[in-house]
Amino acid sequence: MLVLITYDVNTENAAGRKRLRKVAKACVDHGQRVQNSVFECLLDAAQYALLKAQLAELIDPEQDSLRFYRLGNQYKSKVEQLGVSPAWAQDDILLL
Repeated sequence: MLVLITYDVNTENAAGRKRLRKVAKACVDHGQRVQNSVFECLLDAAQYALLKAQLAELIDPEQDSLRFYRLGNQYKSKVEQLGVSPAWAQDDILLL
C-alpha cells in the first residue's frame, strides 16, 4: 500500500534538529521524498506498523507531529501530480 507520511519537528534547539534528521533518515530508508517533510512509502502492513512505531519513538509528542495517510494499493488513481515530479516512480524497477 502507498502511505504518505508528513511530519513537523520543532527545530528551535539542537535536540529538535537531531530528531528531525533521524525522522528524515527513517523515512528516506523506507520511501521517496516528494516534499521537504513529505514522503511516499510503498509498504506492506508489517512494514507500516514497524515504521510507524519507529517514528513514534523518534519524535517528542509534546513538540512534534506525524501524520500517516494510507492510500492503499489502488493509489495510482488517487494521486495527481502537477509540476516537477520525482525522478522515478515508487514501483518502477531501478537498476544500479
